[in-house]
Amino acid sequence: MTLSSLHELSERFRGRDFLDFSTYTGEEIKALLDGAKSLKILRQQGEQHLLLQGKTLGMIFDKASTRTRVSFEVGMFELGGHALFLANDATQLGRGEPIIDTARVLSRYLQAIMIRTFAHQSMEELATYATIPIINGLTDEHHPCQVLADLLTIEEKKGHFDGVTIAYVGDGNNMAHSLLQAAPLVGMNIRVATPSGYEPDATIVAQAKMSAKSSGTEILVTNDPYVAALDADVIYTDVWASMGQEESAQKRINDFSTFQVNDALFEAADDDAIFLHCLPAHRGEEVTESVLEGAHSVVFDQAENRLHVQKAVMVAVIG
Repeated sequence: MTLSSLHELSERFRGRDFLDFSTYTGEEIKALLDGAKSLKILRQQGEQHLLLQGKTLGMIFDKASTRTRVSFEVGMFELGGHALFLANDATQLGRGEPIIDTARVLSRYLQAIMIRTFAHQSMEELATYATIPIINGLTDEHHPCQVLADLLTIEEKKGHFDGVTIAYVGDGNNMAHSLLQAAPLVGMNIRVATPSGYEPDATIVAQAKMSAKSSGTEILVTNDPYVAALDADVIYTDVWASMGQEESAQKRINDFSTFQVNDALFEAADDDAIFLHCLPAHRGEEVTESVLEGAHSVVFDQAENRLHVQKAVMVAVIG
């Protein structure tokens, strides 16, 4: 994909929201990934790619962030634009201004908004009233930018998606939801293993199974991590207690104790399996040091890819 084809990417997607994968096809996801690969190459070659010169992205943060904030800010800078950090407690949102008012005001100033918040419904409300694209930087229900980075990493390491099996072990949270949405669309099998009572949303699972039926892939939700990991090509986990769940952290540690990704679990996977984690990781809880720092771990390549895929999304929807 050349600079001219990156312009074509923006012609195709300009003005669209990126809230989750429910309104995207597998072919569209792959187009975004192709854009990310081209932008990654341009960066590695030191070639300027000021595709968003003069454009401004507003970034609303209700949750703490390292990778999301830095990757979006750096990405917008490298694209020639400007990223404006808007902490909740430093804006009128933090003093009770309705999000529907914020949406309409910011639409007069900015070319897009990235929001990292709690309730997915709040982001959907923002998107309803904004007249500019909304990008989901994370909600409690979905984390599509992270999964784009995951997909790019899997494609780089495996060379393709067709027939690749990803095993997600842990909480049926936003990561599980976005992986369930995206995996069958690009041709991957996905297995999700959670303790009883922590399964992913049943509606999202049902939608994923419909997508899998169309693509000829497989979906499995189980309470046995070894069933999920058996001969898997990718093992994925996330923290057991996400932001906002601190009060239940100790209970979750007890409930998830047999769902740790350790050497024994990893031995059930394919010999060439890779390990993914969206980070930050709690070493010794959901993953052992030996796996996180082991030869199969590609978590820092995965973290880097947040930058490239988010640049592709911004070029696509803003450009």
